[in-house]
Amino acid sequence: MFVTPAFAQAADATAGTMGALEQFLPLILIFVVFYFLLIRPQQKRMKQHKEMLNQLRRGDRVVTAGGIIGTINKLVSDTEATVEIAEGVRVRVLRSTITEVLSKTEPVAAEKADKVEKAEKDDKAEKAEIPSAADK
Repeated sequence: MFVTPAFAQAADATAGTMGALEQFLPLILIFVVFYFLLIRPQQKRMKQHKEMLNQLRRGDRVVTAGGIIGTINKLVSDTEATVEIAEGVRVRVLRSTITEVLSKTEPVAAEKADKVEKAEKDDKAEKAEIPSAADK
């Protein structure tokens, strides 16, 4: 008797789309912050770790995930390596468990190339020091 019916008023059509955008804006902003602070640096670290594992060579001194320090004795496959942790004690480990390379060895080819260059420089220096017969 004393109650009057309530009627909903029609909302503006453009206000509904702006309201939805305003509701999702904080979620989008949170995702962007997470991407730059967490996801991107983690992907960078994973890429560097994978590159480090691909550059492993025999004779490199490494640390495993378990904290064992050793020298790579042999690269068995793409996923395994043999690490010498003590004199005569060799352990087969997964390459992915190698967390850090303490010291790298020079590649054999580079050492040979350096020796050849040094020998060539020495030969040139000796030839420059020896006076020729025309100089006398």
